[in-house]
Amino acid sequence: MASEAENKSFRRIVTGHDAQGRAVIRSDDTLSPTRIDSGDAAFQLVWTTPTVPADLNGGEDGPAPVGKTLHGGSVIRIVDMLPGKQSPMHRSWSIDYGVVLSGRLQLTLEGGETTVAETGDIVVQRGTNHLWTNPSATEICRVAFILIEAIPIEVGGRVLEEVQP
Repeated sequence: MASEAENKSFRRIVTGHDAQGRAVIRSDDTLSPTRIDSGDAAFQLVWTTPTVPADLNGGEDGPAPVGKTLHGGSVIRIVDMLPGKQSPMHRSWSIDYGVVLSGRLQLTLEGGETTVAETGDIVVQRGTNHLWTNPSATEICRVAFILIEAIPIEVGGRVLEEVQP
């Protein structure tokens, strides 16, 4: 069951301008998440910008290969958290907006505090050390994550390090 839902595609529609400055559709694609090496989720990069603010005058923005975040830029990706799976504990120097598109997703912070986000809920992740768990034994949880580079968190004069899985 997981493999069927895991390959569920979605459309990416990108707008732009023609030579006269009129709004046009630049592209209309179908994308499908693919399983990541850790086996806990399937990812599909949707779009990136190399800078913030984004420069909308050129064609250089787009689905450029990136890590979890993009230094100096922004990333949007679809994540299909597989049933019963859990991500590693991690922290990035970014502000992350997680929009739960379907299913349920449990957020656990390094101190043990937890909450469950349902379909339609939005998590604003502010550089905290955390992990994600799909509490369902049968259903994939699809989340849209938008990540924008942020200034590193400093507490008591000490910068909290990034924790990459």
